[in-house]
Amino acid sequence: MPEMPEVETVRRGLAGVLVGAKIEGIEQRRPDLRFPFPERFAERLAGRRVEGLSRRAKYILAALDGGETLILHLGMSGSFRIEREEEDTPGAFHFERSKIAAHDHVVFHLSNGAQVTYNDPRRFGFMLLAPSGDLTAHPLFSRLGVEPLGTDFSAAVLARLFAGRKTPLKAALLDQSLVAGLGNIYVCEALHRAGLSPRGEAAAIAGPSGRPTAKARRLASAIKDVLEEAVAAGGSTLRDHRQTDGALGYFQHSFVVYGKEGAACRRPRCPGTIARITQAGRSTFYCPTCQR
Repeated sequence: MPEMPEVETVRRGLAGVLVGAKIEGIEQRRPDLRFPFPERFAERLAGRRVEGLSRRAKYILAALDGGETLILHLGMSGSFRIEREEEDTPGAFHFERSKIAAHDHVVFHLSNGAQVTYNDPRRFGFMLLAPSGDLTAHPLFSRLGVEPLGTDFSAAVLARLFAGRKTPLKAALLDQSLVAGLGNIYVCEALHRAGLSPRGEAAAIAGPSGRPTAKARRLASAIKDVLEEAVAAGGSTLRDHRQTDGALGYFQHSFVVYGKEGAACRRPRCPGTIARITQAGRSTFYCPTCQR
């Protein structure tokens, strides 16, 4: 499943063509994806202008001028392809994403001449419509935690959230009700940068009064750094994810621990070897020598 940096990469790719454009028409080629499409989906979108494109955790949110927001989720294999009629227009692009037309499930025809196609071979993605003024109470968002790239995220916030929690640190970081959008890959990378064991208790990063320790400060900084670097690199394309221009993300070439079982630890002067363990059914990669 695309992780948060991949979703942010897609959001940025779509923003240039969607924001400010009117949706002239929708081709809805099946009744459902993971869930059924909203009632009168194509009809409700036709004629609407996209006023903004934001992200919450792993969801892309398209604010429409009719007072509704289109909620987009990529699932396991969803991607968007952008095409323009005027191929010679400066800045226009056309990169083929998939040759299997049967997987093109929704096509957005825009007033600026662009066509945005949603392709999803596994159909685990979905599209929903919700009132824009009540998004925080929507079931998808009401229990989401702090955004790790948001201004509210800090060592103090992390310590307060994890204080008293006996669960493993990695499990707490993956808990979407605490920190929204973090996934397995980037948690492994951030924990290694911070020199913290994924097995340790989450509460260990908070002092007795709930104040942040040095561990909390290292971890908060590592999370922000690894996510920002991944977004700048275009995400980490491991299986089906592609950017909207069809290009592969390349942060995966910077992985230090993820998928590196048996490799020498790259931390300076660390003699350790990267190990893989299973936590809650997910592979965890870390260095038992320097992550404590």
